[in-house]
Amino acid sequence: MVEEYAFDNTEERRKNRQNGTGWIEVIVGSMFSGKSEELIRRLRRAQIARQKVQVFKPKIDDRYSIEQIASHSGMTHISKPVMTAKEILAQIEPDTEVIGIDEGQFFDMEIIQAVNELANQGKRVIIAGLDQDYTGKPFEPMPQLLSIAEFITKTHAICVVCGQTANYSQRTFESDARVEVGASGKYEARCRKCFVPHSDAPTVL
Repeated sequence: MVEEYAFDNTEERRKNRQNGTGWIEVIVGSMFSGKSEELIRRLRRAQIARQKVQVFKPKIDDRYSIEQIASHSGMTHISKPVMTAKEILAQIEPDTEVIGIDEGQFFDMEIIQAVNELANQGKRVIIAGLDQDYTGKPFEPMPQLLSIAEFITKTHAICVVCGQTANYSQRTFESDARVEVGASGKYEARCRKCFVPHSDAPTVL
């Protein structure tokens, strides 16, 4: 795992804010690996530091709440549901310092230009999302976001089959659609050995 930049360093944070320096952080991993939980943790710390925070999520993700990002462990944070990257840019307030975006894989490719623009404006942008789809292939636009991010964190889950470190999201229902919003009951965390790639059918090992 590439460790999070030392944001707890007050002097470094103050220097970055004074210089107007922005940056991009990307949190990626499989389902059930704690991506949203880590995003929420960083957003809460920014609020404790009295920084103005705005949070966005794709409208398609309504599993737990329409106007909150939520982790599988139950952590939540108020957010604005949007359809496109342009909507995010249109809603950013001038004095916002930190921008959180959950489920980045559900946004259009314009999200790449949007987060770059925000970082260039001196804002800290934190994006969480799946780096692979249910077939094990890179889930755009996350690979492109990884390439432009200053800081990257890879999270891992626990394989439900063998208990090893899980890096894949195993779909356990029939569908050939790439985007199928779901949680436990529809997906499982699997390790490389237990993951069954390119399979739409329920899998039992």
